[in-house]
Amino acid sequence: MSKIKLLILLLTNIFFASCVNQNISDQKFSLDYIGGEYDGLVLENMLKSKLVNFDKFDQGSIYKIQAKISHSQNLYITNIDNTSDRELISTTLDIKIIESINNCLAYNYSNSVSQYYIYASTDKFLSNQKAVERIKYNNTDEIVQNFMNELMYINISCENE
Repeated sequence: MSKIKLLILLLTNIFFASCVNQNISDQKFSLDYIGGEYDGLVLENMLKSKLVNFDKFDQGSIYKIQAKISHSQNLYITNIDNTSDRELISTTLDIKIIESINNCLAYNYSNSVSQYYIYASTDKFLSNQKAVERIKYNNTDEIVQNFMNELMYINISCENE
């Protein structure tokens, strides 16, 4: 009975090992200047920390990441009674990876995410400001993670245009 259990465990381990064996790119990247005041600073810190964690950061790399982030807010009413105002916050991230030797666009990435929260009807509530701040941070984190997931498995070069 124990031999059967061991064989089953061995087969499942082999199966999982075959699923995990994917080609991970070994290219390294550097960060170019990212503007945008506080939102740009948050984006730069997230990009740098994730690149360092995945061993993809090298300040001397020929591939430079240029990024731009923007947030937009829209207020809308969801029901006829006007009792549930909501504010939608959309975040858009545009990233270009430039090869500095040939000065060409090696890769282009654009994505957006959005979330909403129930809006308190007066500007004096700090909960509105804190919700906007937190949602912008969460949107930035999610969109950077999506970019990193895509970046891990592609080979970047100017021929990819």
